Amino acid sequence: MRARGQRGKGRAGYLLLAGLALTLVGAERPPGLGDVRDVRTWSYPDYTRVVVELSRPVELEADPTVRLPANALAERPERLYLDLPGIWVGRRYSDGLPVSDGLLQGVRLGQNTRSTSRLVVDLERYEHHRMFTLRSPDRVVIDVYGEARPIHSKAKAGREDPGKGSNSRLSMEIRRLHTVVIDPGHGGKDPGAIGIGDLHEKDINLKLARMLAQRLRARSFKVVLTRDDDRFLNLEERTAIAEASRGDIFVSIHVNASENKNLRGIEVYYLDEEHKRHNLEVAARENGVEPEEVDALQETLARLRVSEASRYSESLARYVHRDLTRGLAQTYGGVSDLGVKKGPFYVLFMSSMPAILVETGFLTNPRDARLLRSDTYLEVMAAQIAAGLGHYRNGNRQQANTGSGTLEGMENDS
Repeated sequence: MRARGQRGKGRAGYLLLAGLALTLVGAERPPGLGDVRDVRTWSYPDYTRVVVELSRPVELEADPTVRLPANALAERPERLYLDLPGIWVGRRYSDGLPVSDGLLQGVRLGQNTRSTSRLVVDLERYEHHRMFTLRSPDRVVIDVYGEARPIHSKAKAGREDPGKGSNSRLSMEIRRLHTVVIDPGHGGKDPGAIGIGDLHEKDINLKLARMLAQRLRARSFKVVLTRDDDRFLNLEERTAIAEASRGDIFVSIHVNASENKNLRGIEVYYLDEEHKRHNLEVAARENGVEPEEVDALQETLARLRVSEASRYSESLARYVHRDLTRGLAQTYGGVSDLGVKKGPFYVLFMSSMPAILVETGFLTNPRDARLLRSDTYLEVMAAQIAAGLGHYRNGNRQQANTGSGTLEGMENDS
């Protein structure tokens, strides 16, 4: 992964946006505008994420990104551009940010009018893109997909080629479910929920994720962990890793918390526009925003619409929930089951694959906290989540082969 912030002078192709009025270069800044705080990119073989962090939200309709063809006479490449109303960038990024990853040439930002900045993404190759906005902090995200030209650089030490053996470009109806991305929530400076006995969510998430990875590999899944140690990753990094791995399934692992010490149990979430108040509060905590700020995500979801992956995510959630609750009940007696729910989680809607978020219990409940401290309990939980993923894979195989497939009857994983 390659993350870039502001750089020094780039190549000649990344000069100040052509066509901007020269009078703006020295223009006085109007009052009341927001600022561009940072620009970051993550580069993988056929996927690049561009994130522009702002000091205030921007109001954007649907997807206002415009794609322009290459102009050989003007020596301009094929490009995407997006206007950011109410944002002042001045000359901070006038030299542009070269990317040169085989997919993007670079990113440029300039003052298009006194009250509007323009973001330009210069392309080398392109298949499709998506754009959305996020809060806390406010940022605009553009994901560009395409078959990048090879670049001469060594892969990051210790990380396998994320695209090897992938079939992510196939329709989900016929896709071979092979790669599972496991995302242990929080980490590093972000402990997540802190429960009884100073129990930290980030530690339980990582321990369970490692156990789940072992169980899935035993079932012939390829596994990618967004983190395998106690490090902090923001949501852009987590989902960039997932997208770049060309994963077929995304599983985010979390532990719950509540001011009500009596509340306990397991719940599995998938992405949907609809939500209930409790789900909204859980999503706000995991998104790192206030509950009232999640409404902005509802609007984003409405613009993006629930994609093809949504109905597969619901099926995935139900398989995992069934096996998880049944397996724990058989081993530990009754299990507090809070069900399968819909929720507006950033980490789910930023993933294009079927994705679920598993809340494994409440650190604030004495019984749940005691269980979650137990490696034996976590091993059973990992085995049952893996079983659910195996049954989901079998269900998809039967649906692909026969045109039908239901939750019932899919009891044997091959």
